Amino acid sequence: MRTSPVVTRGGVDVSVVSTAHDVADARLHRVTAALLDVGLAVELIALGDPAGAPPGVRVTTMPRKGLLTRALRCLTVPVRAKGRVLFAVDPDAVPVASVVCRLTGRRLVVDVHEDFGALLSDRQWARGATGWLARRVVALSSSMAGRADLTVVADNHVPPLGARHRMVVRNLPDRRDLPPGGTLDAEPRAVYVGDVRESRGLHTMLAAIEGAPDWTLDIIGPVAPSDAARVERWRQTSDAANRVAFHGRMPPARAWALAVGAWCGFALLDDTPAFLEAVPSKLYEYLTVGIPALVTPLPRMAAIVGESGGGAVVASVDEVIGRLTAWAADRQTVEEMSRSGVQWAARALPDSQYHLLATAVRSLVRGLP
Repeated sequence: MRTSPVVTRGGVDVSVVSTAHDVADARLHRVTAALLDVGLAVELIALGDPAGAPPGVRVTTMPRKGLLTRALRCLTVPVRAKGRVLFAVDPDAVPVASVVCRLTGRRLVVDVHEDFGALLSDRQWARGATGWLARRVVALSSSMAGRADLTVVADNHVPPLGARHRMVVRNLPDRRDLPPGGTLDAEPRAVYVGDVRESRGLHTMLAAIEGAPDWTLDIIGPVAPSDAARVERWRQTSDAANRVAFHGRMPPARAWALAVGAWCGFALLDDTPAFLEAVPSKLYEYLTVGIPALVTPLPRMAAIVGESGGGAVVASVDEVIGRLTAWAADRQTVEEMSRSGVQWAARALPDSQYHLLATAVRSLVRGLP
């Protein structure tokens, strides 16, 4: 239950600012919901359609533009923010946000929700001079994030490891935000929720559906610009195109309402530096709502699938096709995996730590004059 607001004269306690994330982003929804729950007045400045924004926050949205526009926004967005605490979500906004806080006496929270340095290896634009500059910005931001009033990281391995005030807030699902699961659709259906790009299994999924004619696939999330042309060619030429629906970006509640009931959830990450030690939040969410997961053999994902009994590990398109074919012919096994995943998530996943984060941010607000 939400508590009484900390401020009562129309002020903004916390400005959550992002130059790259859409207002429909699931972590933004979790963060802002937790801040509202502890009585803080929240402003969100990010990209996209205001209709996808979290309820209860003051929203300012910006159109999605190119890298030059993003660079300019990282200079201006922190200055525009009204909050007594700036909550920076992207590394390129951290330097200016840090200066703004130092000059105005406000407090800075930096959310390092991925290993941004490793993530650059997964971005085609991060090559040559642009890549060199991006790595310099990430290094500077990581250093400044370590000196913030609060540094939030999404997992134990995510830098900066030596931050002054470091809090680990894993991307675990808030069960209140997910629909009840465990009941499968009448026919085999696969689902993918998240960032849609090659390194996250996009083309593997499409090839697998071509080889598994009993299946349909719902893809929920934005297709990366680097993959858009290839996807369009596939949609124009593949016999399986009518069995794959691209839904684009959705707010979390709508995305999981559509996903629940699927027989398979894809988490087919490539073996890259960014993903080697990562666990995508979608894997936890698949298991929580009873969607059996197919994952690539990255150590932590494979361990979770093995421990939970809620899916299988696959290393190639042929292996994905084989699993889908077997599951389509054996609904009982799929139902057993669905139940196992739900039971494991209820037993093994701790409660969301976003409330602890929000409480820490509220302490920063109350400590201001």
